[in-house]
Amino acid sequence: MPIARLLAVASLGFLLSACQSLLPGGTDKLEAQRQAWEHLKPGCQGQDCPLVNIDTLNFADEPQLDALVERRLLQMTQDSPDAPLPASLQSYEQDFLASAEPGWSSYLQAKIREQHDNLVLIELSSYLYTGGAHGMPGRGFINYDRKLAKPLNLKDMLLPGQEAAFWKLAEQAHKRWLAANKLDQDPDYAKTWPFERTTNIGLGYGAMLLKYDVYSIAPYSGGHPELHIPYPQLNGILKPQYFPGRG
Repeated sequence: MPIARLLAVASLGFLLSACQSLLPGGTDKLEAQRQAWEHLKPGCQGQDCPLVNIDTLNFADEPQLDALVERRLLQMTQDSPDAPLPASLQSYEQDFLASAEPGWSSYLQAKIREQHDNLVLIELSSYLYTGGAHGMPGRGFINYDRKLAKPLNLKDMLLPGQEAAFWKLAEQAHKRWLAANKLDQDPDYAKTWPFERTTNIGLGYGAMLLKYDVYSIAPYSGGHPELHIPYPQLNGILKPQYFPGRG
């Protein structure tokens, strides 16, 4: 290969590397190894065999995040506030399959939704079917601050005294969601499914995200509504280090 072409290729590689470091998360992204399995009830054969399907993540460089993800997934298996927390995903699987009836199923998943500014946004999903017309799905977020080595709650994200202002913006985002889905044309919809607060809040790259469970602000058929609050609206409300590009 001519020297000029070699130099061009080398320069291109340097530029690509430099550009990649400027993308959300840069090159210093947290690596995760996927761990997935599905097991049927021992000794069962046929289409109605109960099953447990788990699709989670392992973080070699952040062992405390491993424990956090597992705990949050296990919390999604609790069907009442006072239900005991299973000791592990494996013990949950064993107990569920031991008592499961034909057709029952349980799905648990953790995935990285996005990374930026030393933040890792993990989305958690669950689906439990134990009979009836349909199963019960669940959703959740983990906002993991790699600098602090801890998950963030809303109080950690906001400037002091700005919680009321944040929820006012969330109500406005709810109105935009209603309009975008043409639900504001039904006068009874907002009365039946009024705005609610949620604990599932994510620091996305394009906007702050609010994820809702089924039967919260929409019927089951509406799935998991997601509201977006653009970052320019959050000036003076969100801590500066949590704006994309400032972390």
